[in-house]
Amino acid sequence: MSPHLDAVRVERVWVAGGVVRIAACTRELTVACPDCGRGSARVHSRYDRMLADVAAGGRPVLIVLSVRRLFCGSPGCGRRTFAEQVEGLTVRYQRRSPLLQHLVEMAGVLLAGRGGARLLQILKVPLSRTSVLFHLMRVPLPPAATPRVLGVDDFALYADVYGTLLVDADTRLPIELWAGRDAEQLAAWLRTHPGVEMVCRDGSLVYRQGITDGAPNAVQVSDRFHLWQGLSKRIGDIAATHRSCLVVAVPEPEPAPPPANRAGPSDRADTPARRHAQRLFEAVHAVTDTGCSLSAAARELGLNRRTVAKYARATTWQDAVRRPRPRQPTSLDPYLDYLRQRWEEGEHTATVLHQEIAAKGYSGHYQRIKMAVAPLRRGLPIDTPRERPPSPREVARWITTAPSRRSLRAAEALPRLFEHCPELNRAHDLVRQFAAMLDTRDAAPLPGWLEQLTTADLPALASLAKAIREDQPAVVQGITTRFNSGVNEGRITDLKLQKRIMAGRAGVPLLRHRVILMALLRRRYP
Repeated sequence: MSPHLDAVRVERVWVAGGVVRIAACTRELTVACPDCGRGSARVHSRYDRMLADVAAGGRPVLIVLSVRRLFCGSPGCGRRTFAEQVEGLTVRYQRRSPLLQHLVEMAGVLLAGRGGARLLQILKVPLSRTSVLFHLMRVPLPPAATPRVLGVDDFALYADVYGTLLVDADTRLPIELWAGRDAEQLAAWLRTHPGVEMVCRDGSLVYRQGITDGAPNAVQVSDRFHLWQGLSKRIGDIAATHRSCLVVAVPEPEPAPPPANRAGPSDRADTPARRHAQRLFEAVHAVTDTGCSLSAAARELGLNRRTVAKYARATTWQDAVRRPRPRQPTSLDPYLDYLRQRWEEGEHTATVLHQEIAAKGYSGHYQRIKMAVAPLRRGLPIDTPRERPPSPREVARWITTAPSRRSLRAAEALPRLFEHCPELNRAHDLVRQFAAMLDTRDAAPLPGWLEQLTTADLPALASLAKAIREDQPAVVQGITTRFNSGVNEGRITDLKLQKRIMAGRAGVPLLRHRVILMALLRRRYP
């Protein structure tokens, strides 16, 4: 019936109460004492063991196994009697067969408590979620071997609480996980696991200090992805500072006749909101232009740091004033010229205009026609649709994208933008130089590139140059070596998945068990 029953003598099989019951007894064989190892066949007594086994035919299986208690005949052994164990069928103090116990443990690894309990209920093994977690936590973790190349990264447990994950970059398997991301924890682990030759990390000062204290001879590698991410963020800050220049990226619409009664946009602080924006702009720049940091300026002025950052990036107070959202293209746009023409010809009835353009293929509602011709009744022109200017984040993405992979819109907009804004053009040249270093894995131009960042008159890039100089050996390794934190990021993504499966109820010990065992299970069953 089952391969693990071959070692015993099956006497009877029957079904009672929806449960398959198997009566069996052990064979009369010599069994080794668990302490001294000497074989014995001298029977002390017999007793029955109740063992649950994997379901058969959709019914739970219960094995009633008669086993022997034997005498140990060795004079020097302290054990007088011992119970025999059947390999593959019984384990000391276990009421499940090893096959069923493995199934319970793997259900816990894959689905944790509630999910594992539901799966086991389908498999006719009713267990509570706490029992599933209990058996999961009993599974021993593999010994943490010292890796040659170690990956270190942090992850969010919840809110502002973080944890640290260590990964073997050679085997790509997680090694250790703990709550917190302080330098002393990492340094203590490295001291107890000597032999780490290389450590891949991000630009964290905490991990840098921990590696320096715990493994001073290890080569530190600053991950190239995080380097590029830091540069992209600075480019976004530069684009936000020059937000007023981004409108030139949009091609000018066809010239329209000047409006009859519309005044141009006022640059005067003629409303309370505009006067408030002007006062904030002057106050923020009076503090930040002296070299004060954004956080210190926020404390001094009693403002939110984001507000201070917004006004500090703006070149004029008008840039910080909220503007109305640009008009979005609609299905009526192809018919605006026709409406304007018919209006000039004397047709001012919205119902008639709707019927005429409906005959030309317009499928919209009459109300939209009525709203479109409303400005014409006041002597104003119909608004000509214009493409929305790109956001600073979008411009940063255009600049950091390789020229061969840019969209048609980016390829057309960037030359207009660079011609109007030399600062963004300078930032683009510096980005492409760094991209060339990453592509060729050549860090020789790095010192000269850092000097260009300092003298480029772009504060965001100057701060980046300062940060890279403080960590320059690790940055050089990140550019030139093949090792990176890609395996760390992959394991962090998997860790977040396991954390969400447990709906945030799991503590760090359970999360550690599942992350490490899940990786081993995937390696065993790809």
